[in-house]
Amino acid sequence: MSPVSSNAPHGPRPLRTVQVLGGGNAGSSAHVRSLADGLVARGVRVTVCAPAEADRTHDFSGTGADHVHVPRSSDPVSVAALRTACAHADLVHAHGLHASFRAVLALGGRTTPLVVTWHDRPHERGPRAQLLRVLERRVAKTAAVVLGTSPDLVDLARRTGARDARLAAVGLPRRRRSGGLLDVVGHGDPDRLRPKARAELGAIGRPLLLAAGPLDRHRGHDVLLDAARAWRDLDPVPLVVVAGEGPLRPALQRRIEDEELPVRLIGRREDVPELLAAADLALLTSGRESRSAFAQEALHARVPLVATRVGGTPDLVGDAAELVPYGDPAALADTVLRLLADPERCELLRERGTRQTATWPTEDQTVAQVLSVYDELTRPRPLP
Repeated sequence: MSPVSSNAPHGPRPLRTVQVLGGGNAGSSAHVRSLADGLVARGVRVTVCAPAEADRTHDFSGTGADHVHVPRSSDPVSVAALRTACAHADLVHAHGLHASFRAVLALGGRTTPLVVTWHDRPHERGPRAQLLRVLERRVAKTAAVVLGTSPDLVDLARRTGARDARLAAVGLPRRRRSGGLLDVVGHGDPDRLRPKARAELGAIGRPLLLAAGPLDRHRGHDVLLDAARAWRDLDPVPLVVVAGEGPLRPALQRRIEDEELPVRLIGRREDVPELLAAADLALLTSGRESRSAFAQEALHARVPLVATRVGGTPDLVGDAAELVPYGDPAALADTVLRLLADPERCELLRERGTRQTATWPTEDQTVAQVLSVYDELTRPRPLP
């Protein structure tokens, strides 16, 4: 790999990269934060172009990277700000479809290599869905390399015209907390955290089932509520806790109250690892997933996971989770009932989860792969 360190005063200057983030979801933002941290530590100059609120949340500047406020809009002012930020970059790396499209616009006419990482695929209906497909083709055909976080996204990139599409090595990032650096796997003192979290949530003397994610129509929370009806007949009745916010919260809350379901919506939380440490089961009911951070957190925390068989989830979890069809509340309810009555099966899933997590890439491996791609695209080419 070409040297990038600037320690030697007359050595090669450091590689200059721009990371473009459109605001994105928590997973892609945490990935960019982790990537910036690793790249800066290896002597790469990093500028993160993202909305100011994303920097406040993820502290890109705290890694030693520069932060430039670029709104998530694709209007001319935002594109111009991004073009200025990319003016002296050796390489631009955009994360997510909308950020990638803005990078394509900002780099129009330049030879600066563009790498894009697709963390998920936006799902829309009607005319907006057609527009997104157009953007996908434009980005895939323009990028020098498309990195997909799951095999289905790599296949999508190839179908839409990518010259070079590869599976991204994406390690599960760590989060900063007031007590210091704590792995998202919930390391620390689970025996101490568990009773406190269960008491806070009202799950003393009853099973605790945890789900987490935005309350939108793709996450399957309506199916989760349908399944919860079957759990009302258990003794004790399991408590379902859903961490997350979104536009469907009022409708979901009305259903919970009208049908007297054993479900609590607790809003957006930054302590999901601690909640997982207290849970008996983790539930992932989404209609689409690429590389679910919640699924990874659950397996790291040795919590049996029930997940929908969609997107990249089967490849991610292997045989370490119970998979059910999307949109099938009976299958979800039956699987949960079976696991609650079968501690030996739960222990088997915990053991498999430990083995499965050992196959996932680390943060260091993520940075190493990205640097290898950067090196390919920026090393001097021999003269013909």
